[in-house]
This record gives sequence, C-alpha cells and structure tokens, in this order.
Amino acid sequence: MTRYFFVVLLLSLVGIAIVVKAGVIMFAEQQYWKDVADRFVREGVPVKPNRGNILSADGKLMASSLPEYRIYMDFKAGGYKKDTMLMNHLTEICEGLHRIFPDRSAAWFKAHLLKGRKKGSQNYLIYPKRISYIQYKEAKRLPVFNLNKYRGGFHELAYNQRKKPFGSLAERTLGDVYADAAQGAKNGIELAFDTLLKGQEGITHRQKVMNKYLNIVDKPPVDGCDIITTIDVDMQDICEKALMDKLKELQAVWGVAVLMDVQTGDVKAIVNLSRCADGNYRERQNLAINALMEPGSTFKTASIMVALEDGKITPHTTVDTGNGVMKMHGSLMRDHNWYRGGYGLIDVTRIIEVSSNIGVSYLIDQNYKDNPQKFIDGLRRMSIDQPLHLQIPGEGKPYIKNADDPSFWHTSLPWMSIGYEVQLPPINVLTFYNAIANNGTMVKPRFVTRALKDGETVEEFPVEVINPKICSDKTLAEMRTILQRVVSHGLAKPAGSKQFHVSGKTGTAQVAGVGGYKTGKRNHLVSFCGYFPSEAPKYSCIVSIQIDRGVPSGGGMAGSVFGKIAERVYAKDLRLDLANAIDSTTNVIPSVKTGNLNETLLVLDELDIPVLQDFHKSKDKNLWGHAGQTPDGVVLQEKDFAANLVPSVIGMGAKDAVYLLESQGLRVRLSGVGKVRRQSIAAGNRLVKGQTISLQLR
Repeated sequence: MTRYFFVVLLLSLVGIAIVVKAGVIMFAEQQYWKDVADRFVREGVPVKPNRGNILSADGKLMASSLPEYRIYMDFKAGGYKKDTMLMNHLTEICEGLHRIFPDRSAAWFKAHLLKGRKKGSQNYLIYPKRISYIQYKEAKRLPVFNLNKYRGGFHELAYNQRKKPFGSLAERTLGDVYADAAQGAKNGIELAFDTLLKGQEGITHRQKVMNKYLNIVDKPPVDGCDIITTIDVDMQDICEKALMDKLKELQAVWGVAVLMDVQTGDVKAIVNLSRCADGNYRERQNLAINALMEPGSTFKTASIMVALEDGKITPHTTVDTGNGVMKMHGSLMRDHNWYRGGYGLIDVTRIIEVSSNIGVSYLIDQNYKDNPQKFIDGLRRMSIDQPLHLQIPGEGKPYIKNADDPSFWHTSLPWMSIGYEVQLPPINVLTFYNAIANNGTMVKPRFVTRALKDGETVEEFPVEVINPKICSDKTLAEMRTILQRVVSHGLAKPAGSKQFHVSGKTGTAQVAGVGGYKTGKRNHLVSFCGYFPSEAPKYSCIVSIQIDRGVPSGGGMAGSVFGKIAERVYAKDLRLDLANAIDSTTNVIPSVKTGNLNETLLVLDELDIPVLQDFHKSKDKNLWGHAGQTPDGVVLQEKDFAANLVPSVIGMGAKDAVYLLESQGLRVRLSGVGKVRRQSIAAGNRLVKGQTISLQLR
C-alpha cells in the first residue's frame, strides 16, 4: 500500500504540473508563442500555373510549356560520408554524364567536378546548358546523384520553357515568350491571348515543421486555356517550302505568303521570311501584317472596280496606249513593254490581262480628274483602306490620302490608280481579293477560332464581316471574269494550273528609297494575289517578294510560287467519293501484270476476282504467262520459253522479270518503277549466259 500511495502521488503531481504549465502557456505566455510560430510561417507564396498550349486547326501541338533544368552540386552536403561515396563512384558518374551529354567528355566532367570539390562550392553548376526533363531524370539515377539533396548534394533549378514541336513553322505568328515562360509573352498569338494562356496564380503559405516546410494551399492555381488556331500545319509547310525555294533562287530580300479560307477568313498558312546576314532565311518579323508597301499593279483591280461600279467604263471600253509611253501632267507613264512598241488600242479586259499602266491610269485620270475625291471615296466604299484590327498585334495601318491632302498633286490620281502613293500591308490586299472570291463579302482574317479548358470551349471567336457587299453583283461578275483571264490569257500564266482554274492579278512596284525612286535602283516588290478554284473559290492567297537584283516579274516570280502552293493545297484538300464514280453493282476487273501464273492466281483468288484460266495449276514448277482483261474476269494464258533464247519479260513486274532472266543465266540491270516496258536484248535472240540485259520500267 505504501508503494501504491507513492505511485498515485507522483502521477497526481505530474498531472497537476501539466495542467499548470498548459495554463501558463495558454494565458501568460500566449503572445510569445504566437510570435515564435509566426517566424516559421511564410504567407502568400505564389504558385505559377501551367501555360496553355497553342494548337493547329487539326489539333496538332504547335507551342507548349515544357520544363527545363540546370543541375548543381553542393559539395558540403552529406559530410565526409558523401564525399567518400563521390570519390569512390567518380569514374562511374563521369561516364554516365558523358553518355547523357555527349558534347562533353568523361575526362572533362571529372576535371570539372574535382575543381568544384576543391572549392567546396555549395551551388556548383555541373553542366553549362539547360537540360530536358528526360536528361534530368537520367542524371538523377547516377550514384550519389540519386540521394536527396541534403545527403547527396545534387539539386536542380527548374524553368518553364516554351517549346515549338514544328520548329520555325509559323514562328512569328505564334509569337515568343521570355526565357522563363512565367514572365509573359513578347509578340504574336502568345501576346494577343496571354490572358487566356497564362492562367491564374495560386497562393500557398509555407509552414516550417521539424525543419521542413509544408505547403498549405490557400488558393489553387488555374492552368491556362488551350488556344485553337486556324493554321493548318501541312498547308503551312507547303507555303514555306514553295516560298523558301524561290527566295533562295532569287536571292531576294524578303518574302511573304498568306493562304486564307475564302468563306471564313481563316488564315491557314502565313510565312514571313527575311534574308539574314549569313544568307539564310528566317522569320524575324511579321511582314505580312506590318510591311507597309506600295502594292503596285495588284491595286489596279480596285481602281478598275471603282470605275466599273460608278458606270464610267465597261469591260469593253478601249484605250489607245500607243507605243507604251504617255505623258501625264508633265510626267511620263510607261508600260512594261514600252521598249517593244507598246500594246496600242486595247480594251479594259486586255488592260488588266497585260497590266497596262497607261490603260488604267488614263481611264481613272480621264473620268475622275475633275473630282478625284470621288475615286478615293469609291476605294473607301470597298473598305480597302480600313484597318483590320487583327487578333495578333503589330498590324500596319493602310494609307490612302484624300484629295485635299497637301501632298496630293495632279500626278497623284494616275499614279495612285496603279498602286503608287498608297501603302497597304500584304494581308490587307489579300483581304480585298478574298472579298471578290467570297461573292463581295469582306471578312476579317482570323487566326484563332476558340479557347479550350479541359476540352470544353470557354470562348469562341466567330467570323467577323467587315463589309457585307463591296460592290454590285454585276461589277463583281465582270471583275471575276477579267481576273480569270489574267491567268489564262495574261501575264500570270505561271500562277495557273492544268487541273483547275485560277484567278488573280500580278503586281510589280519599284520600292522607294531615301531619295525617292532612283533610276537604276533594282529594289522591287513583285506580287501575285488571287484565289482558286475560280468557279467555286475555296482559298485565296498572296505572295509578295522584295528583290534587289534581276528583272522583276510578278507573274514569273510571285506567280510561280502561288501556282505551286495552289496545286499542292488543292491536291491535299481533294476529296474523291469513289462511290459516285463506280456503280456499286459493277465488279471492277484490275490490270494484272504478266509473270508467274501460280502466284497471280493465288492473289486473284484471295481478292475474289473472277479468273478465266487456260492452264493447269502446278505446285512443282513456275508457270509463266500473260494476263488479260475481259468484262467477265482476268484471262491467264500459259507461255513456254525456249531454253536457248532470251525470253520476253515485257509487262512483268521487277521481281518476276529478274527471277526469270537470272534463272536463264543473264545479269539484269533495272531502271524506273512499274512494269517492264523495254528490254535491251530483244526476245528470241540467242541467249548468252553472263550477258547483261537492261530493263526499263514505267
């Protein structure tokens, strides 16, 4: 009982002491312990969200945020034990680093790490470049590096880097972000839609417990939305390849190509290539939307449309262009063929076909010289001068001066009519031609269609109409007929295609320098703007190239690029419904090559194609023969080859022809693909073993 009493007394005293101490902490020392706790808490720590992706029209990833890392070593972490492990595994670590980063040798890594160990650095950069997540994970598997940073010393600094899987494709239109994507965007779609792409920051507070910080989420981050663009990767690649080839051929200063969907204004491809100091072409600025240039002859279409709409002229109105040189208000106006004697008397249709400067400027000057503002108002009526307010930043503002402008002279009207003394970015010219193709409805070029969040549409960007009708249907029909003839009968034949009709207009303009238009200077802007197919336009396109050498030609230079783009895009976009071409009840009999009849019969039986055979099938020998077609099936006929004569292999495939000839002791040389069309040693000649026979396949 005495022991029991002392145990109870001791426990009671301990309990009373605990209660008293708790009371002192809760009341007497309350503020002190609150102050201590506050020193171990960090409030309002921002949490960066993941930046949204930019996708092509068909869902291909064009820009995404991926982590990159710099890797470091703390040689003081882990003490003597870690240092011993590091030295024991140093060779293995260095060989592993060389395998991951082959641009540095194992010996280099060994010397580099030993140098850091000697310094006793706590934040020593192991590899000078940023590395990918996969490389980081591989490095993390190496000995010592696989320990936590407090024991092994290996640690990293993560960056949120923006990557473009298709490289430079549409690079300037997509835009750029700063080195760390969390810092924001610089230009292009990245900048225009930065609010949607960057998401919303979260907030956490970090509390230190047992020498470790725990993150407690107060407000979770909201990742950015995905942006769906109008860009088609395949069409972008087609346009870039066609333009790049021509720029290299011409050694041009720069070039742009823009491909647009006629009905929606969706920009399917946009290429901006400039010549760099090393002679290569890269996207440095969005010239298609900000290059204010005098459009030259592509502007003649607008001038003639104004006169047609005002009833001043018809497509059959004639002008005597003489010998290709005409004086206008004291200045000489020349046609491009003036040195060959000019075009003489031609009508409006022919004027546009051959892009006669005299023809257009004479018509506009004669009909509007007493009221030039009426001509300018006609241009404005077609909205060719309106800013487009594009979805991406940096667009140039079109410039068409009024008649009361101090710089408007007597020569201004005729020269304006052929594309001088006005300034338009290429995309504005394209928007105007696109309206002609779209039955007179001018739509705003669109680069982004919608924003997605977790697969759900959060915001849509519908088609916007700038001008519901730029001119009357009569004027529109007349101009569309003329533009088609420009390609079929005029200077733009290189832009055409044998597969479908193309419509459009060439343009050639001398680029003004600091001292104006200097004779002998070879800076020219050559362009072609049009649409295809002419009867039911699907796409419109502009190609503009600035050259500083050679003889300029809008049709031969820009038009040829347009033609390649049009044919390749048309072929890509072509959809054929075979059910409409073939009666579903008809059994189509295919063309069958001459050759081994046993193998031919096996294939035809597998495909359930009727066979009319004139031989007995044999498993023991190769049966050679001919194949023919009838409405009822394939006819197979056996043919014997004489032992000492060269056999005929005309109509055979390469495999059968080579097998048959080599089995006879001949050497075979092939060229081409398909069926054998010619053999160098005619059938029936005496066979000489070891002789070489050449086969041409087509």
